[in-house]
Amino acid sequence: MAYDVAALAMELTDMAAADQQSAVRANSDDPAEQLAWRRLTARHGDRLGEIMGEYGWPTAEKVGEEAARAAWLIAQHADRQLDVQRRALQLMREAVSAGAADPRELAFLRDRTLVNEGREQVFGTQIAGVKDGAPIPWPCEEPERMDELRAEVGIEPFDEYVAKFSMA
Repeated sequence: MAYDVAALAMELTDMAAADQQSAVRANSDDPAEQLAWRRLTARHGDRLGEIMGEYGWPTAEKVGEEAARAAWLIAQHADRQLDVQRRALQLMREAVSAGAADPRELAFLRDRTLVNEGREQVFGTQIAGVKDGAPIPWPCEEPERMDELRAEVGIEPFDEYVAKFSMA
């Protein structure tokens, strides 16, 4: 499989940088800003789908740490492209099993995909909103085991995680 690793890595990191610069648009009150965000993430999701079809999951071994993380971020934000998220989830799961991807990132993508499917999340990584200054997670399958499951994949306890988002 001959491909230009440097070019692919640069493309992924450039997409992630554009994503991060535009992320404020996602929650904007301006419909034009929201539309710009949706278009950007759709374009990136489409391209990630092509990349996965051609090269599989872009692991750190294939494209470097930064580009692998960029691919994960792009998959995370492909919220309106469940086919892309599901494919990324499947390929990432295989990569984690082979020791080639981060189980923590897989957990975040799994929760994001489950929430986008209207299902309960596993690790409590997705926040539904804020009530009285406290972040409220989307419903979880096993809330009583959430911190245990989080620890297994290297995610801090829920209370520590949501303290980052606290409005108090």
